[in-house]
Amino acid sequence: MAPITPSGIPVAPDPAVIAAIDWQADYADRNHAPITARLVRAQHALMAGPTRIGERLAAWPATAMEDAMPLRLTGGLHHLHLAGRDDRLAPVYAGALTDQASVNARVCAVVADHDAALLPWLDGPPQTNEAGRSAAIMGALLWLAGRIGPRFELNELGASAGVNTMLDRFRFDLGGTTAGAADSPLRITPQWQGPPPPATAPVITAIRGCDRAPVDLTDPDQAQRLKAYVWADSPERMARLDAAIALAHRQPPRLDRADAGEWAGARLASPQEADTTRVIFHSIVWQYLPEATRAAITAGIEAAGARADAARRLAWVRLETNRTTFRHELTVRYWPGGAEPVVLGTAHAHGAWVEWFGPG
Repeated sequence: MAPITPSGIPVAPDPAVIAAIDWQADYADRNHAPITARLVRAQHALMAGPTRIGERLAAWPATAMEDAMPLRLTGGLHHLHLAGRDDRLAPVYAGALTDQASVNARVCAVVADHDAALLPWLDGPPQTNEAGRSAAIMGALLWLAGRIGPRFELNELGASAGVNTMLDRFRFDLGGTTAGAADSPLRITPQWQGPPPPATAPVITAIRGCDRAPVDLTDPDQAQRLKAYVWADSPERMARLDAAIALAHRQPPRLDRADAGEWAGARLASPQEADTTRVIFHSIVWQYLPEATRAAITAGIEAAGARADAARRLAWVRLETNRTTFRHELTVRYWPGGAEPVVLGTAHAHGAWVEWFGPG
């Protein structure tokens, strides 16, 4: 039987919506996040109930997976909890309430009472600005430094709050290869699988990023919203975000409010310092960009690569989801000399581990 919505119109969810919820919950379970998995699965129960949230979930188009739909509401629920606005989900977030039927009942009751406040959380994708992803990016820079030179100008697409636009201020230990600021409060030490990356230390001469709606880490309300998207199962991620917020208060990341395609074109056309590699990089953002934007960025990078020379080099570093295997692959292209993509490894979406199979 289709759910009866507040408008009185039965809505049968698209099978892709059901599949997206199931996939996201299973993915959370596989990544040792059972609390998040339970909250995601509760969205099945919501779609059968009389709330505007349930109606909107049930009416979602077949793009639910691409839209990261299940994680939008989990961010809103976590925000209610972190802000102390409703404590009924506290046993769920503490891992004390594990029975799915009981979790469903709690979630449905909370959503019914906060229906209007939670609706805006469905309007946009989650902002998961995860510092742990910088481990893979730094691994790629170490690999590039040994091949084309150590000096880099970094440009991040879809930077969100700019956490990784501050990676020049992090401390890294990547399988025994260290890099970055020794006194940094933000230490990136993933479980490293495979040989360590090369030890040629990168020199980051400049770093900036862009986002259509950048988050200000120095604004308490915006920082709290960003924290809401951190899975409750991952206290280490919350600790990294707190450290990033502290770094931003010392010196905010350099962020531009801009469309990724237009910004990439402008950066590629701007003057470049001699003996540097201009790097365009991004992590878990490509799937959220419109196809036309992706095509424009690709064409712009390849055209700039054709103009690159030994003094003014170019690299494209991506940590993005392979939409067939759903593994997050670290891929590098560079010019001159390495225009063909090289897959250096795979990484956990939140930085817990890196599987490195690039040469040392």
